[in-house]
Formats: sequence, structure tokens, C-alpha cells
Amino acid sequence: MLVHRILKIIILLLGSVYILLQSLALEVEGDAVGTLAFILLTYLYLGWTENKSKLFSSFLLLFTSAHIISFIIWFMPMVEDGEPDYLYYVANMLCILSYTLLIIKMFIHFNLKAVLSQLTVPIVILVILDIFCVTLISSTTEGAFTYYEYILEYFYNAVIMMLLSIALINYMYRNNNKSMLFLIGAIFMVFSEIIQLAYFYILDINILGFVYSTFLVVAFSFFYIQSQHPVTDPITEYSDEDLDVL
Repeated sequence: MLVHRILKIIILLLGSVYILLQSLALEVEGDAVGTLAFILLTYLYLGWTENKSKLFSSFLLLFTSAHIISFIIWFMPMVEDGEPDYLYYVANMLCILSYTLLIIKMFIHFNLKAVLSQLTVPIVILVILDIFCVTLISSTTEGAFTYYEYILEYFYNAVIMMLLSIALINYMYRNNNKSMLFLIGAIFMVFSEIIQLAYFYILDINILGFVYSTFLVVAFSFFYIQSQHPVTDPITEYSDEDLDVL
């Protein structure tokens, strides 16, 4: 237990240092610290979580691998104009796959018949909003990418918006602490990704580096906390009928 607590403290300290470095635009150093934090977080989950989820474990492993590759890119030769950056594609596809595993993790515990019957209108609204938001976000950076990079970025944005929508549907369906914690984590994750996109390709302002890195640390804090809660049956909504009439 002592090692467990010390490891948590180290991860929190690394998260704070990561935020500081990103806010100072020290991206190489920040990526090094962030990658180490993700490695230790994955080790913490795999080593000390009693009821581990295979899908969440795979999510952590893939996401950490993506950050390791992103860090390695800093030390690779510059890719010439017109040449594909294969490591860039691999890192982004690993992130996409990791988010997809989170979506699947929630989806497999749904009672589809109940979800579709109870949440038809919210689902339709979320689909429309997702299409609008993904198109809007992707269009702001269209000039910064090649054709294939833009396709990858569009798909990336679609997956993270889908993650947020499924997390919201999951919370509306389950109405418990685990789903609420996951939803909060997903909200911070999506905003971290969007602000990071703006920071890298639209506005090179240090405050954006501080914000997106803070949101990323907060997102994974909530993801880890919810991972310590078991999956439970949905909690029925409160109603006056549940009260005993004297």
C-alpha cells in the first residue's frame, strides 16, 4: 500500500510539472514528463486495481504508446515537404483506437432496447450536434493539413465527439457515480483535444498550452477514479411515487 500511495503522489507531481512545462511552451520537456506520467499511471492501474477492465487496460496501453511515439518524433529527422510522416499517422491512429475502446467499453454494457426507447430524442439531437461540431472544428484547421492528414483529423474529431456523446448517454441511462465521473472525464478530454488543436494549428498562445494540459490531467484523474468503481445496474430516476404516503 505504501508503494501504491507513493506512486500516486509521484504521478500527481509529474502531472503538475507537465502542466507547468506546457504553459512555458517547453513542449519536448513537457512531452517527456507527460509520457513518464502515463507510463506510471498505466502501471498503477494494472498493478493495483482489483477488478481490472481489459478494455480500459488496453485504452491506457494504447494511449501511452501513442504518447511514447509522439515523444520519439521530436528526435527523428524532419520529414521533407510532400513526404508522409508515418509516425504521426501511427500515433494518431493509436489514440483513435484507444478512444474507440472506451466507447466499446460503455456500449457493451448498454441495454440497447432500453436506451433507444428511453433516450430516442437525446440521441438524435446528439448525432446532429456531433456532425455539426466535427465539421466546424475540422474546417478551422483544413489549411494546415494535407488531404490525408485532414481525413485523419476529421475522423479523430469524430471519435472524440462520439466518446463524449456516448458518455452522456451512459450517464443518462445509468444515473450513478461511475457514469458521472466518466462523463466529467470525457468532457475534460474533449475540450483538451479541441484546445490542443487550436494551440498547435491556430493560435500559438502559451495560455492555451496551460489550459489543454490541465484539462488532460484532470480528465485522466477522473478516468482513473471511475475505473476503481465496479459497473452496476442503472439507478432509476427519483420520483414522488418512491415516497411512502403516510
